[in-house]
Amino acid sequence: MRKLASFAAGLLFGLGLLLSGMANPAKVIGFLDLAGAWDPSLALVMAGAIGTALVPFTWARKRDRSLLDAPMQLPSKRELDGRLIGGSLLFGVGWGIAGICPGPAVAVLLSGHWQVMLFVAAMLGGMLLFSALERRRIC
Repeated sequence: MRKLASFAAGLLFGLGLLLSGMANPAKVIGFLDLAGAWDPSLALVMAGAIGTALVPFTWARKRDRSLLDAPMQLPSKRELDGRLIGGSLLFGVGWGIAGICPGPAVAVLLSGHWQVMLFVAAMLGGMLLFSALERRRIC
């Protein structure tokens, strides 16, 4: 049942990304272009996502177990550190340059566009590199 629920949640998330325009690099770059022809529509998408997630996250913080009886796993770390700031900067720069981030990339992976496949391959390579460096505790 957990796998089915995870699959359904992933499908719903991917559908939301596609319908909202988050999977369209031109729309994302238009949103990030504050000095040019700024498109504020993705701000509404983000506000809607935050509003939608607020109720379940508030509920989850008060529980030890999920609806499917799995342990509730929420972030506990509250302070900012160099790794979080560095990762956020890398994410933001990559999002600004490519106009796509991991969620939308996976959502449109089967589109067959070579640019998306290259992005996902680079993303997976970065994950493997981080994992190797983390094991050695270099980063």
